[in-house]
Amino acid sequence: MPKFLILRFSSIGDIVLTTPVVRCLKQQMPDAEVHFCTKKAFQDLVSNNPYIDKSYFLEDSLNELIRQLRAEKYDYVIDLHNNLRTSIIKLRLAVRSYTFDKLNTHKWLLTRWKINTLPPIHIVDRYMNTLRTFGVINDERGLDYFIPYRDQVEMEWLPASHRPNFVAFAIGGQHTTKKLPIPRMIELCLRIDYPIVLLGGKEDADAGDAIEQALGSKLIYNACGKYNLNQSASLLQQSRVVFSHDTGLMHIAAALKKKVYSIWGNTTPLFGMYPYKTPYVVLENNNISCRPCSKIGYDRCPLHHFKCMNDLSFDFEVKELRRKNA
Repeated sequence: MPKFLILRFSSIGDIVLTTPVVRCLKQQMPDAEVHFCTKKAFQDLVSNNPYIDKSYFLEDSLNELIRQLRAEKYDYVIDLHNNLRTSIIKLRLAVRSYTFDKLNTHKWLLTRWKINTLPPIHIVDRYMNTLRTFGVINDERGLDYFIPYRDQVEMEWLPASHRPNFVAFAIGGQHTTKKLPIPRMIELCLRIDYPIVLLGGKEDADAGDAIEQALGSKLIYNACGKYNLNQSASLLQQSRVVFSHDTGLMHIAAALKKKVYSIWGNTTPLFGMYPYKTPYVVLENNNISCRPCSKIGYDRCPLHHFKCMNDLSFDFEVKELRRKNA
């Protein structure tokens, strides 16, 4: 029985994007034992996955984690992170490993010189390439996200104005340049003109309050910081359609097969991390020459104009909502 260790330490979206690797490996090599290693903060993302036989979590000590991993005597390591920490783990475990290509040189050429040499391949398919040696192929079923029963959100928990149909808007983002400014979020919500549940972490609660105060509770329900990740996923699952910045909830929405209107600021879908195997619409500003300026994001626009978000057009129609109201 071959034993595999899959490594991916962060973050929410990146871990969700690894789920086809886990599923395809387990289903196409049913005798294999599949373990997953990530940070303790992301335990909920893997603990409910039926294709993972055992999980390990990095807390404070990398050496202690490696001690635990060495005791498992793995046959293979599948490195889906490819950073210094995973390189140390592979070196210390001293077993055959397969590592995905981050394409950093291609990304640098695009962000620095606006020269696009990136292959038109989604990151999921680059993850899947690590399993070619074993004859494991992509089953094309998309991403997985498993919501435990205890975290299923009941509609009665929401205001009456948002039952039974609402739009989910994931307003968070790891960096400021990946998020619309609050006035533009307000403008977008007015454009949607449908009961909206705002989703995000505690760090997004103030922005959600500002949007709710500007537009009123009949249009906006600020759920930021009020629900855990699985409960937020449950709200995505029950939504009519999803709007999201380039963030983890966007990929969870894709895993739940929701129609996603994805909003892009300083990053770009060309990096291969757009919504996977689900209907989606890209909202981005292609009328400026400075974008993309980073493969991740910044705390503020390097050129101080933030035109990628400030000048982003909202000239679109949400056909799903029009049909509902027709």
